Amino acid sequence: MKFSLSWLKDHLDTDADAAAVAETLTRIGLEVESVDNPAEALRPFTVARVLTAERHPQADKLQVLSVDIGDGEPLQVVCGAPNARAGMVGVFGGPGTYVPGSDFTLKKAAIRGVESNGMMCSARELQLGTDHDGIIELAADAPVGTSFADFAGLDDPIFDISITPNRQDCMGVRGIARDLAATGLGALKPLKVPAIEGSFDNPVAIRTDDPEGCPAFFGRTVRGISNGASPDWMQRRLVAAGQRPISALVDITNYVMIDLGRPAHAYDLSELTGAVSARRAREGETVLALNGKQYELDSSMTVIADEAQVHDIGGIMGGEHSGVSETTSETLLEIAYFTPENIARTGQKLQLTSDARSRFERGVDPAFLDDGLAVLTGLVLDICGGEASRVTRAGQLPVTPKRIAFEPSKAASLAGMEVAEAEQRAILQRLGFEFDGKDVVVPSWRRDIDGGADLVEEVTRIVGFDAIPSTPLPRASGVARPTATRGQLAERRVRRAAAARGLDEAITWSFIAEREAALFGGSAHALANPISEEMKHMRPSLLPGLVAAARRNADRGAASIRLFEVGRRYQADGERPTVGLLLAGDKRPRGWQSGKARPFNAFDAKAEALALLDAAGAPVASLQLSMGAGDAWHPGRSATLGLGKNMLAAFGELHPRIAKALDAPVGTMAAEIYLDAIPAPRSADRARPAFSPPLLQAVSRDFAFLVPENLSADTLIRAVRGADKVAITDARLFDRYEGEQGLSLAVEVRLQPGEKSFTEAEIAEIGKKVVAAAEKLGAQLRG
Repeated sequence: MKFSLSWLKDHLDTDADAAAVAETLTRIGLEVESVDNPAEALRPFTVARVLTAERHPQADKLQVLSVDIGDGEPLQVVCGAPNARAGMVGVFGGPGTYVPGSDFTLKKAAIRGVESNGMMCSARELQLGTDHDGIIELAADAPVGTSFADFAGLDDPIFDISITPNRQDCMGVRGIARDLAATGLGALKPLKVPAIEGSFDNPVAIRTDDPEGCPAFFGRTVRGISNGASPDWMQRRLVAAGQRPISALVDITNYVMIDLGRPAHAYDLSELTGAVSARRAREGETVLALNGKQYELDSSMTVIADEAQVHDIGGIMGGEHSGVSETTSETLLEIAYFTPENIARTGQKLQLTSDARSRFERGVDPAFLDDGLAVLTGLVLDICGGEASRVTRAGQLPVTPKRIAFEPSKAASLAGMEVAEAEQRAILQRLGFEFDGKDVVVPSWRRDIDGGADLVEEVTRIVGFDAIPSTPLPRASGVARPTATRGQLAERRVRRAAAARGLDEAITWSFIAEREAALFGGSAHALANPISEEMKHMRPSLLPGLVAAARRNADRGAASIRLFEVGRRYQADGERPTVGLLLAGDKRPRGWQSGKARPFNAFDAKAEALALLDAAGAPVASLQLSMGAGDAWHPGRSATLGLGKNMLAAFGELHPRIAKALDAPVGTMAAEIYLDAIPAPRSADRARPAFSPPLLQAVSRDFAFLVPENLSADTLIRAVRGADKVAITDARLFDRYEGEQGLSLAVEVRLQPGEKSFTEAEIAEIGKKVVAAAEKLGAQLRG
């Protein structure tokens, strides 16, 4: 939100400069984005008098001026403004001066063969308005040669502050002034509300047929008006706030919205038919809004309509048909209260934002309708003239006083700050709170205040968070115990291991589209107020987000994509800590390794999954592999790793249907590791055993088996490893060959002697056990 220092001082009696105001605003939670002074850009421009004006010899629409800039030596300037004439006083920019409205720097030039030493400037060229039909005309007694910025009083810093969603009261300059007054920076000036009784009955019937969406709707007619340009002071303030001046009536409604945080609307009475009401839109109704776009409405949306058509998307934007123009002589001024939740839903559906919506969906002051309409009417009468009717009020104001028990001791217990009770009361009273016995009555403009903790926050931010003393937490004697849980430690180890293996960490949204969630079994949780329809459901899998990240990388030319994410899946019974990883593109040799690039395959995903499972503390040596990982995976190129029925991970290639739906890069491989399924180690609560390296060198023996085609290598390895659990410490597959005899799997078996070396007879006996274990599975030792 933007406003100028002089505008702020209309409500705040203070001598503070811009720097002091900015520092105080940020200190109390109204973060200052920037402070700009338009005078700095306009200081090179000076007040100048046109001495003579002659027609350009080579152009009928140009004049050659002689301009006095106050240094005694007139300058020759070529000018195309129709109002340029001898004797007038205007604004001059010389060579080397930057013109902000046109974005160029002036220089001495020849225009149609005549030298020009600068230019006389229009309001638009100096960003002081939209007028570009002629140059600025100043009073005849304006001091020639002085800085135009100083003469025009443009030394008025402009603040741009960020308003958090809970501070609806600060969506107007007066609310910001109230906060500053509470800090002691100045005193809040009384708000001047004119008493306008009205001289005739309102000729327009007003009602609200949608008390849920628009509980209260006030209005009055003003006739005999002249809707010309708004005053210069108002235009300058609106420009400072980022608004474009349009006409007096429009500018007045915008000014009241920014000044008091109270949106309002002005209708051209001649364009209305019969009674005006706030009602629900009918299915299929449309409205052409003031932004020139047509919007289709539905029955959940509140509109302002007459007996012929819809004229306004209630609380968001007016319609073009009944908008005021320069010919408007009678206007209906509307000021209403719209339910914040209804405004937010309508704005999201229509994808329509506006200054009015940003205020109504936060919640404007429901008790300010009468005073707001009086201020609005007073400005219309002062600027446009005319005669006002009496006010028509429809509906009931949703004003229910909120009371909260005042407990001064909470400032110390909740905020760690000792603040005297008298000071707490004074701060709250300056913020508009009232006291009734032991209760605090919350002002109608603070719908964000719900309990005693909110009162503490108000006191604390006004006193200053930097005043909270730094107090160390009590520390127990002795050696500090670890605070991280087993799950947190596992996540840390997995994250480090994945990074060490060359995977890049991704952080994706926990919200996905319904169609994406449906691919992985559907979502158990839908958001009531999502960012968008594409981010409405909590993810049942990490893979949709990783696929989207991989696709973005592939679209930008990445040839080898290796991503992982440590996050949460959301199931019906709660959150599930999960690791997702994705491989796409080509597997390329890293570092000193040599070899050609090749596409990733399911075994690459398995290798990464096993490595991360090992880092997480899973008993990798005991894991069982089962073919097929579920409907989301390729039926012949995926598998699971688990302990019995407890599945710890799934890996492989995505199902072609899902890969196509997600637009996954060709050949994408993935894995998901379910950290919550990893069992706690049996020795988790016992001391770690002493390190005892073997005294003797290990022995390895190779076995080649002819196996049935349906026998998995994992099953064979597990059987071989279990043939002698004392002597055999490891077994691994090192070769696969398919020839005339059938399928052959070669296994390396590692034997570890204990107190003495193995004899040949002992090794032969262990070999017989290995062969016997394999034969039980239908395998035969290859000759």
